[in-house]
Amino acid sequence: MSQLDLRLTADLGKIAGWEGATAYLHVLDDRGAGINARQTGSLMGVSNIEVPVATSRIFHAWAQQNFLGDRFSLLAGLYPIDSEFFAMESASLLLHPSFGTPADLSLTRGPSIFNNSAFGLRAKWLSADRTVYAMGALLDGIPNDPARPKRTAIRFAKGDGAFAIAESGWMPILVDGDKHGTVSKYAIGFWRYGNRVPDQLDVDTNGGPLQRRSQGAYLLAERTLLGLGDARRDLTAFGRYSFSDGNSTSIDRMWNLGLRQRGPAASRPDDALAIGWTHARLASKWRTVQEVVGTDTAAREEAFEFTWRAAITPRLALQPNLQSIHHPGGGANAPPATVLGLRLELAL
Repeated sequence: MSQLDLRLTADLGKIAGWEGATAYLHVLDDRGAGINARQTGSLMGVSNIEVPVATSRIFHAWAQQNFLGDRFSLLAGLYPIDSEFFAMESASLLLHPSFGTPADLSLTRGPSIFNNSAFGLRAKWLSADRTVYAMGALLDGIPNDPARPKRTAIRFAKGDGAFAIAESGWMPILVDGDKHGTVSKYAIGFWRYGNRVPDQLDVDTNGGPLQRRSQGAYLLAERTLLGLGDARRDLTAFGRYSFSDGNSTSIDRMWNLGLRQRGPAASRPDDALAIGWTHARLASKWRTVQEVVGTDTAAREEAFEFTWRAAITPRLALQPNLQSIHHPGGGANAPPATVLGLRLELAL
């Protein structure tokens, strides 16, 4: 699998005299069939750059205007919610997709996340000391054009509906000792679709599936636990719990826990390692449907991951990765899967 990122940021104040305004363009090119699609069959996936269709696509294309001394901002354009919402910076080193977008949300009918973003608006507020924030976004309920998955499109079709998400958080400043680059964040968020989708189990009086709105919420926390004598070396813990209604997806609860250590060796302060655990509870309605068709299911799918990002040069990094997945695909008798990989990262 491969991913090419091309990014352009424009300060519109310097370019056009539009003070407090910024424009951003991010183009993605994703290629290669993923091992999960070919072999593993995990409901959550195994790589955060695996995509169902190889394509080049505009991922971000937005303009943002800041107000009130940059404490309030309003953004409009193609905007993926996983760039800001439910984000855990200390978990971003891990390759398993669930440490980005929670699987109970990513398995819904089409949120605006990698690599398929939707047009919308995002507003954000910061307190005077920048430690408290609140933000919300309203976007098209179906990104792009599902009938033409290789294209980038802004399309407001009948039936798309809207998707709304809001998050509020606290980021206390860590002041004990040398805390340059440390992490401290606690947040809560909610999301909901405007349009209804068929329930995977319940039916109405005519025998057709009941129509329900998908919705969910999440809690997260991450904090640097201790420094290791160098501003580039520390140990950070993170955790997140997310849940959804479970009416239309295979997963309705998810837990993420893990540790990240920057500078695991004093001689390699720019390296980082991380270990993570993901527990995805399978929705009871999905399990009932599987039983009807004769498939025995487990109560959960779990994944354990260990990874080490070795900074070879400031522009080149190698990242070995090991994952162990229990009950991939939710099958009660599915054998565990072990995934061993290596990611190469080159910045130009």
